[in-house]
Amino acid sequence: MSEYANEPIRGLPGLLPPGEVIVWQGSPAWRSLARRAMHTYLVGGYFAVLALWSLINVAAGSKTMAASLSGLGITLAVGGAAVALLTLLGWLSARASVYTITNKRLVLRFGIALPKCINLPFSQIASAKLEVHADGTGDLPLSVKETRLGYLHLWPHVRPWRLSKPEPMLRSLPEPQLVARILADALAAAVPGRRGAFAEPTAAQVFAPGASEGSLAA
Repeated sequence: MSEYANEPIRGLPGLLPPGEVIVWQGSPAWRSLARRAMHTYLVGGYFAVLALWSLINVAAGSKTMAASLSGLGITLAVGGAAVALLTLLGWLSARASVYTITNKRLVLRFGIALPKCINLPFSQIASAKLEVHADGTGDLPLSVKETRLGYLHLWPHVRPWRLSKPEPMLRSLPEPQLVARILADALAAAVPGRRGAFAEPTAAQVFAPGASEGSLAA
């Protein structure tokens, strides 16, 4: 995208300092992001219920056929436009988002019209939870020790409904288990003497830099 054309390294605000390397980089799956963050299924379902209600009114004789069909057409047109707009928003948001894991930090770059870049040093990450969805995509919400980031500032890359203490989140990852493994290894390696301290994370498990040897923090 043109607003990111001048990035020295894709997804990063500047060149990496000596000793820092990228271990993984990726973006959200746009279909999953549109469905879960933009709620395209929910909005589509809402308008489907309205359309069904119009048909029920016709069957019950509450409205004339002409009036009901006119209302049905308007409902379907508005619903289709809303779902299409939200789907486009999800696609643009995924296209503008890049998640980067280095050996020292996690970086979230996102923003369609207003570019944003969030740097999270490993020392600020208390734990991370892996959540895998039925479609195979997944999320990695991060519990941070200290943050002044607002919920709206992070959206949609934030754990839903955690308004008082927002949790940044790697959202709609195409290969969530792989990313969780890479992040766990990077977090373990960043803490002296803790390399290899994490087992393979699975759905709904939480791993933390302070976890005991070979364990996952529940």
